[in-house]
Amino acid sequence: MYNVVGVRFKKAGKIYYFDPADFPLEKNQYVIVETARGIEYGKVVVPIKQVEEHDVVLPLKHVVRLADERDRYQVDENQAESQHAFELGTEKIIEHTLEMKLVNVEYTFDRNKIIFYFTAEGRVDFRDLVKDLASVFRTRIELRQIGVRDEAKMLGGIGPCGRMLCCSTFLGDFEPVSIKMAKDQNLSLNPSKISGLCGRLMCCLKYENDEYEASKLLMPDMGARISTPEGKGKVIGINLLERVMQVEIAEQQRVLEYTLEEIQQFEENQV
Repeated sequence: MYNVVGVRFKKAGKIYYFDPADFPLEKNQYVIVETARGIEYGKVVVPIKQVEEHDVVLPLKHVVRLADERDRYQVDENQAESQHAFELGTEKIIEHTLEMKLVNVEYTFDRNKIIFYFTAEGRVDFRDLVKDLASVFRTRIELRQIGVRDEAKMLGGIGPCGRMLCCSTFLGDFEPVSIKMAKDQNLSLNPSKISGLCGRLMCCLKYENDEYEASKLLMPDMGARISTPEGKGKVIGINLLERVMQVEIAEQQRVLEYTLEEIQQFEENQV
């Protein structure tokens, strides 16, 4: 078993686990940690807990120390400098006539590197741009191409539901979303109805999908013939979320509604 603490570096960002060392860390405290890209400032979102070896990536990096006001000031200063770097980076992209769109710029906490996030239709030869930026900022420069979902997460916005985007407020990771999920939920397959600001299928299609899949395994298929208290009938409508089905009783020329529980109880009584 390993003692770990979960740290997040951005709002709605991915949670990374670190060795808390001997620090009595609690949720919502800020810490300085060692990461693959250098020293970083993060927020504790998962207090100290024990996990199995297969649940973490070894070796665990350590929490260096608790953050203080000077560190918070450094973060604020980095954010202010990032805005300047964004403006300059945009100018340089125009100068080099590159087919790319700058989305965000961030300094690492220790200011050893500046990361420029951009979107583009295809591959971009930005070697001259990197040299130009390095000569201006005199530090390591990294240009990182991101997808449209990552762009929406960084920029934020309001979704079709009228609420702030899930990806920019609480979703740490993107999960696969398929058109099958929309079909299972009997949603309109019109792309404009089921796509988010990023143009991809909305992440929220995933939220209730497990419930729909579980119901689908229990409910009869459309067109199936089943026994009901009123006689044999044909399933002509299904509400997977409420587990309710509409059954056409041909002999009585009626359409009746039954819950899955009612049909199951009827079948048990028939045995």
